[in-house]
Amino acid sequence: MVESLLLVLMLVVVLGIASQWMAWKFQLPAIVVMSIAGLLVGPIFGVMNPAEDFGDLFRPMVSIAVAIILFEGSLNLNIKEIRGLGKPVFRIVTWGAFLAWILGSLTAYFVADLSWAVSFVIGGIFIVTGPTVILPLLRQSKLKSTPAKILKWEGIIVDPFGALIAVFAFETILFLTGDGHDASALLLFLAASVFAVVLGYFFAKLIGWLLEIGHIPEYLKSPAVFTAVVACFTIADEIKHETGLLAVTAMGMTFANMGISSLKEMRHFKENISMLLLSSVFILLTSSLTTNTLLDVFRPEIIGYVLLMLFVVRPLSIFISTINSGLSIREKLLVGWIAPRGIVALTVASYFASVLQDEGFRGASIVTSLTFALVFATVCVHGFSIGWLAKKLNLSAEGKPGALIVGSNRFSIALAKVMEELEIPILVVDNSWDRLYKARRAGIKHTHCEILSEQTDYTIDFTPYDYLISATEYDSYNALVCSTFVAEFGRNNVYQLSKQNLSGDQIHEIDHALGGRELFSPKYGLEELKYKQKGGYVFRKTQITSQYTFQQYMKDREEETVLLFILRKSKQIAFFTKNGDITAAPGDTIVSFTPPSKEFHKIQEKLEKKREDDETKKS
Repeated sequence: MVESLLLVLMLVVVLGIASQWMAWKFQLPAIVVMSIAGLLVGPIFGVMNPAEDFGDLFRPMVSIAVAIILFEGSLNLNIKEIRGLGKPVFRIVTWGAFLAWILGSLTAYFVADLSWAVSFVIGGIFIVTGPTVILPLLRQSKLKSTPAKILKWEGIIVDPFGALIAVFAFETILFLTGDGHDASALLLFLAASVFAVVLGYFFAKLIGWLLEIGHIPEYLKSPAVFTAVVACFTIADEIKHETGLLAVTAMGMTFANMGISSLKEMRHFKENISMLLLSSVFILLTSSLTTNTLLDVFRPEIIGYVLLMLFVVRPLSIFISTINSGLSIREKLLVGWIAPRGIVALTVASYFASVLQDEGFRGASIVTSLTFALVFATVCVHGFSIGWLAKKLNLSAEGKPGALIVGSNRFSIALAKVMEELEIPILVVDNSWDRLYKARRAGIKHTHCEILSEQTDYTIDFTPYDYLISATEYDSYNALVCSTFVAEFGRNNVYQLSKQNLSGDQIHEIDHALGGRELFSPKYGLEELKYKQKGGYVFRKTQITSQYTFQQYMKDREEETVLLFILRKSKQIAFFTKNGDITAAPGDTIVSFTPPSKEFHKIQEKLEKKREDDETKKS
């Protein structure tokens, strides 16, 4: 057992981030990797037990972390996003949640052999999925827009209500059993819930107003919002336990729909903080479990309960609640299957386990084991199956990584056409309808919008596209587009054409952190490429084999050939860049922009061969 508290804290953070990296590297569900890491250092090998190490600080630490994660998730809930999806989303977060509560409670009573009191409390807790588990899965699985948005909205909105339903069930049971409680406790709970929503709304409006009128300097904006979230959660939770989550959700949703100009920068800050907290909290919770909790997981009644929750309760609640909602059978099947439980379920259940045991209710002793069994089973089963099932139901945007090209011009359309021939998903975006004429005439998929507009998030589904290429005639605009979408695509996947410096604005002197990676060669900006295209340059695709190697290709190519990109055998794209050094392996395809002379010689050779063949036939 580690004795140093500082060392325990270091292990928690390192294991959390290492688990996230491993999940990314090997394409595994991050929640599964974190859970396994926590179990290994906790109950299995006994390296640490954070619940004991941190003592009274453990629960407040976890609670505030969950509040920040939930707030960050609710910042993504802009009402504009669910245009056309309002009906199924509303049905699922209301009737669907209610059905899941009732069916889950009945299952707990009849299958897991819990008392009615315990059954209805954990039935409320288990309606949650939450951003801690749903958002990482959606990030990895690349679902199509409709099921992805439904699962995201359900996870974030229902998350605080699971805790509230558990509190409501508990207070109702105490009232019905007599036990010194009267109706005033229920009224206090309802009043505290309403107060939490109002408090979250007030905090969002106040902080938003201070941000917009400039009363908070730029460097303090994110820390101020961070502090407000902690304060909002704490005030509500001190008044009535578990209403804090409702308060921060209301605060986040209000923020998301206020149109605050600096919201995107704050969202990036919160995403980074949330990633660190999410990773750490999962390690904290799983490593604090006991060996007895793990052994109880294998009890027949717990296994039976988990199976029914997976295969009956969740699908049934979704199918019934979405009747005549406009969702297809395939979408209902996917949404009805995916319901991983996460941090909120673990933290709230651990709180109620001790409270229910103190009240002497039957079955309270196995609540923690039951919760962990459901959490671990759902994150594993749903984490590993979401991608496979989405592909089977044709609800996945998986395939060859696509490219989003900003700017419609002669060269960008020709580049898009070549990529389309290689079956690479392509979308050309331009704010000029006239310039998009070239895309329309070439039959290239296109969208007429301003890529930097806030509306872009709701008009373009970015899921199929892994790369962004800004290819307009304005270097500064290209740099701005790439800088804006670094968080969306990753710094290694945003590109712009080489700077032209034709306007005398000295753009080559701007901060190296701004803009994207420069494509192809410093010698070839957009004007040079269009000039070459007009002069007869053509796009060529060359297959690399074990006989015709990359080295041989580089030796054979003409000096003026512009190397564009390599389509790997694995379907990934590797672009030639200003500072890049890439090579092709057998099975890869090199796409280049080739001088007309080589093409002319090839045509001449074909004509000569045809003439020789004709003469041979005559003779």
